[in-house]
Amino acid sequence: MDRRGFLAAGAATALATTPLAPPAFARASTLRLSLLGQALIEHAPAPHEWPGRDGVAAHLARSHVVFTNLETVIQGPNAGAPTRELLTLHAAGADILAGLKAAHVNLVATANNHAFDLGSGGILDTVAALRAAGLPSAGSGETLAAASAPAYAASTTGAVGLVAFATGKVRPGGAATPQRPGVNELRRDASGAPLAEDIERILNAIAAARRQAQVVIAYQHNHDWEPDMADVPAWQRALARRCIDAGASLFAGHGAPVVQGVELYQSAPLFYGLGNFIFQTEKAVGAYPPESWEGVIADCTFQGTRCREVRLVPITLNEIGLNGSDDMATRGFPTLASSAQAVAILDRIAMRSRPFGLRIDHSSGNLSLKATG
Repeated sequence: MDRRGFLAAGAATALATTPLAPPAFARASTLRLSLLGQALIEHAPAPHEWPGRDGVAAHLARSHVVFTNLETVIQGPNAGAPTRELLTLHAAGADILAGLKAAHVNLVATANNHAFDLGSGGILDTVAALRAAGLPSAGSGETLAAASAPAYAASTTGAVGLVAFATGKVRPGGAATPQRPGVNELRRDASGAPLAEDIERILNAIAAARRQAQVVIAYQHNHDWEPDMADVPAWQRALARRCIDAGASLFAGHGAPVVQGVELYQSAPLFYGLGNFIFQTEKAVGAYPPESWEGVIADCTFQGTRCREVRLVPITLNEIGLNGSDDMATRGFPTLASSAQAVAILDRIAMRSRPFGLRIDHSSGNLSLKATG
């Protein structure tokens, strides 16, 4: 269906989106988890429209759980009027989920500033479509309780829990309440401090997930950036530590369209900004810096509940579609980076991680899980 054609779809009856009970899981000794950049995907690609898919998929097939944030609203029968201009509206049909599943994605966050692009009905449609596709998701729902509840991805080797929340640029009406669909929002007060009631809700959800899963991801989609969007805010670093103290195995973030630095806290990796995995923005070529079209896959190996190894695998995305700059359908798909590209990407991440006391092996992308300072 044409993207603009379906925007006239009106609201229909609300869907029941009560969170599913966490699946049963086995606490195996080793679990492999891959964390991706955000997926702003608006077109379902045919195999020839994503030239790097086979390499990316083969790499991700080695992991038990593959995580991303869906930066797109799935249009369905409940879709409301757009809440933003078409240039920055991120919406698509449910067929895009097949593209994610082809890359072995099996755990999804939906807390972000675009979740409300088609109103409350778009929240419901997105959650329903993910459920129908068999993709566990966290971060939005028909009520605040549903939006803040953990999601679980199960495998034969263990389970991964996910608690997801968003900060910054959540539009009026887009935050979930006890009676209204929306995203799990973490608000900040006039001083910049996260609101205590939101923190308490998030930390309680992390503690609940820890009782159910071998590994727990605390995920934040943050748009309250520093003047240099590559920098990590001090309040976010403090928040990430609190998430680990509450039971999270790692902290993962998106929002800024670049890869930010990585930190280690209590042996848990803190990936403040994982950049982009799929980036089908409709903004003109050159609207984003070149590094918005580069990124990493963060491969984490857990022995029991402890992260024992992290490797960053660089990727590149095509800023221009296969048929030219007006070809949005084939724009922004990832390919495993060449050796030269990988070195440049890892050098940049290493530079941004150095102030946090973390070393990255430029030749392999391996992180030293012992902080240097």
